[in-house]
Amino acid sequence: MPRIRGPPPRAVPIPIPIPPEFPAMKILYVNNDGGGFADTVEADEGTTVSAFFAARVSGRKPADYLIRVNRLPSSADQVLRDGDRVTITPTKIEGAHG
Repeated sequence: MPRIRGPPPRAVPIPIPIPPEFPAMKILYVNNDGGGFADTVEADEGTTVSAFFAARVSGRKPADYLIRVNRLPSSADQVLRDGDRVTITPTKIEGAHG
């Protein structure tokens, strides 16, 4: 076999895969429960309305609230998008007589 002259072959760096990052989305959260407030909060990509509600209003039933996304009624499995406005308003007010 003939001998090959010249520099040794260069090692090619193998790229290390970096997992994709899922930047947090900015959601305007309007809570009309009690004193009420509005704030911009972060949520992960792919967050559904039901997951958002569970994280923000713990220990309460979604059936007791009117939940809107961008001023329209939403379904529990609706996926939120960056910039959405989520409004959570109680339909039953504690202590009210009626």
